[in-house]
Amino acid sequence: MNDFVYMYGMVMSTVGFLLNGQFPKADGTANIRKKHHQLGGETGTAAAVLCSLGVNVKLGGSHLGRLNRDLILNYFADKCADVSELKHEDFDGIIDWVFIDSQSRTCFGEWDKLFSRSEPFYEPPCESSVRECKCIGADPFFGEDIARLAVKHGKPYAVIDCEHDSFFNKHCAVNAVSHQYLDDHYSSMSYDDAYSLYTDNSDGLVIFTLGEKGAMYGRRGQAPKYCEAFEVNAVSTLGAGDTFKAGTIYALYKGMSDDELVRFSCATAASACMYFPIADNPPTIDRINKLILK
Repeated sequence: MNDFVYMYGMVMSTVGFLLNGQFPKADGTANIRKKHHQLGGETGTAAAVLCSLGVNVKLGGSHLGRLNRDLILNYFADKCADVSELKHEDFDGIIDWVFIDSQSRTCFGEWDKLFSRSEPFYEPPCESSVRECKCIGADPFFGEDIARLAVKHGKPYAVIDCEHDSFFNKHCAVNAVSHQYLDDHYSSMSYDDAYSLYTDNSDGLVIFTLGEKGAMYGRRGQAPKYCEAFEVNAVSTLGAGDTFKAGTIYALYKGMSDDELVRFSCATAASACMYFPIADNPPTIDRINKLILK
């Protein structure tokens, strides 16, 4: 077995705007304290964190374009990352614009461009990469093929924000579902009811990430457990969910128990919130352990 994690999904760039004060109401104004064009995307950000934690990664999925190709390739050039599957072609590439205050991040993007032609602007997952990797970070945005290949080759995978009755949830090793996703897709349910729905339909560990309220987690037939959030001086929440996912993948890679996995992932996300941008200041093992041992 080769010692790398296959990260399949969205690799893009993000223009982040860190605000002074809160995001304004309609017709309001806000002052931008700092802006930065950085590596982004669920898979791109999680891969950056895993590299910082010393894990070899191989990235697949998104096509790169004129406006983000050099930024992404240069970022990973000196890191333990194989980017040979990331194709590039003559289009702008996918970029989003995110406005961040201390409590929230508001995203604007052109993600539908990925599907604006019959052949989408991303590659299908590479079966040989799935077969050769140790475990997988799967992005549900590009379809279930990555999960089906993982099952075919017996590879554990971590995923985020997918429906309770999806193939992703049923066969995952870990599914981290954000409170934003639950509030949007399961607004008529309590978190307790949604937890039962997810765990009853999954072979893996289900985690609900609840922001400053920590995490709720467990498996089929178990009462939910809770992990308190780590208190930090939050500068930016941009990429916190992607970083939490990186924490679950690292823990899966290392063979941690469920309790260890959730606590480690919470600490990883909290560590990321202390800095902006994450790609330039990714969590380290030392930073994470200092929070855990506090």
